[in-house]
Amino acid sequence: MSETTEPKHGESGLVETIKVIVQALLLALVVRTFFYQPFNIPSGSMKSTLLVGDYLFVSKFSYGYSKYSFPYALAPFSGRIFGSEPKRGDVVVFKLPRDNETDYIKRVVGLPGDRIQVKHGLLHINGEPVKVEPLEPYVEKDRWGARARLQAFKETLPNGVSHTILKRDAEGFQNNTQEYLVPAGHYFMMGDNRDNSQDSRYLDMVGYVPAENLIGKAQVIFFSIQEGATPWAFWTWPWEIRWGRLANLI
Repeated sequence: MSETTEPKHGESGLVETIKVIVQALLLALVVRTFFYQPFNIPSGSMKSTLLVGDYLFVSKFSYGYSKYSFPYALAPFSGRIFGSEPKRGDVVVFKLPRDNETDYIKRVVGLPGDRIQVKHGLLHINGEPVKVEPLEPYVEKDRWGARARLQAFKETLPNGVSHTILKRDAEGFQNNTQEYLVPAGHYFMMGDNRDNSQDSRYLDMVGYVPAENLIGKAQVIFFSIQEGATPWAFWTWPWEIRWGRLANLI
């Protein structure tokens, strides 16, 4: 006579729970690697488009995949596969070329072969100034409640993409630059908060961004909380969440 041992109900339940957790983690890894990855905004360089405390989804498939699309850049290949070029005006997350580790988010203003220069605070592309129109001043408050008024402009790039930029001044290094010639396979990035953005104008800090370093295109804000607030403190959400920014397309 043969005997079988039935697994205990508690053991069976534990195994099933572990299986569900593993499957969920694998699914999350696949989604994060190939489709959408969440990022949060830690600085004000993209104001007023993106604010400190914004959480957004970035589409990984928009520009194809490179080794930096994968966790810890473990994929054993160089260049991009299934690649497509970003358009002028796209808001892009990329790996900082200086260390290939730090995530940056800026707007693409220069494509390969473009000549980029800033003169008296006005962006020039291939020798032509971009169109700007004045808007109502942008009023911001720091975490201590101090208010500052910034000049705001609607900037329209040569392909018709429009967005808001902020200005404090028209002079200084960031506002009067050399002419940059964007190399083949690279892009020129700038922040929308033009006088408070470390971007491609600083060749030794950011410089031209290789296509390989692109992570994806910023698509939508899925959560936004006041600067300085604690995101996990859900009991403060009713008055800390920026409700009007939820589900905003970028």
